[in-house]
Amino acid sequence: MSLTPTTTSSIFTTFLLLSLLLILRTPRCLANSAAAGRRKLSVDYYAKSCPQLDQLVASVTGMRFREAPVSGPATIRLFFHDCFVEGCDGSILISTRPGSKEMAERDAHDNKDLAEEAYDSIEQAKEVVESKCPGVVSCADILATAARDFIHLAGGPYYQVKKGRWDGKISKASRVYPNLPRANSTIDELVKLFASKGLSLNDLVVLSGAHTIGFTHCEHFLGRLYDYRGTNRPDPAIDSRLVKALRMSCPKFGGNSDIVAPFDVTTPFSFDNAYYGNLEAKLGLLATDQALALDPRTQPLVKDLAKDKQKFFQAFALAMDKMGSIGVKRGRKHGERRKDCSKHVL
Repeated sequence: MSLTPTTTSSIFTTFLLLSLLLILRTPRCLANSAAAGRRKLSVDYYAKSCPQLDQLVASVTGMRFREAPVSGPATIRLFFHDCFVEGCDGSILISTRPGSKEMAERDAHDNKDLAEEAYDSIEQAKEVVESKCPGVVSCADILATAARDFIHLAGGPYYQVKKGRWDGKISKASRVYPNLPRANSTIDELVKLFASKGLSLNDLVVLSGAHTIGFTHCEHFLGRLYDYRGTNRPDPAIDSRLVKALRMSCPKFGGNSDIVAPFDVTTPFSFDNAYYGNLEAKLGLLATDQALALDPRTQPLVKDLAKDKQKFFQAFALAMDKMGSIGVKRGRKHGERRKDCSKHVL
């Protein structure tokens, strides 16, 4: 999704409505693969071949954060979607070739709302890196580094990004749907999905905290506002005042498909732990988010993280390192190093 002036206006309109709510808060083989991935990666992987890599990427992410703020949450989400499908290999950056019978990941239905600003940020960072270190750094490593930068620029933790990923040779839209969480996934479904990636229950709750920034379209939570599970009533787990505010921007029928609402209705532009406090106050936007505060397995973790921002930051950095090791590709047999992140090496 590319944010037009109309879309940007809708974001702030929704945010102004929701800001009134501030008063409410005075499977095993892949698991082994993730562990193996962490052993393959290294913070100093490019120490000799491209020692200034972090600074080069930061020169782009800093500029993008100022000039196109949506680049931040969009790039973080892009990294999540990349890692959960085929592993962290930059396969989400591939564009479908003209005349191809199968679409690439980027064009899958579940990725259609990923903002173009995220792809633009990675392309610009790649161009800068190629100008100084041609043919050396993978698109996958640039994406992982850029996601970290945007987290920090928004107020979140700064952590060392381990590198050494090669870019994937496979990018198929058909593999996206079964590997991404749904807006209404149950905790059981989430636990199973995360476990298949080598991620724990704790990782699930911590990584969900990325919803402390960013926005989503009405279609992903509309059912909670009007007809929850066929009851013709709102979801009882969402505060009635939040329902009222959201309904003003998201009508049941005929709404503007460009309208978005923030995941974190209290501090939508800051990377902090307010997301968890919102869940405790029944201010979660997605059903899958709110479920974390209701399930006895995840509720204690939500309460813990809501109380301690630094604990959340430390846990988030560790979880991102773990997620960033999923399905790592190494060597020419399994990977490639693209000069153009949107095209496979021929």
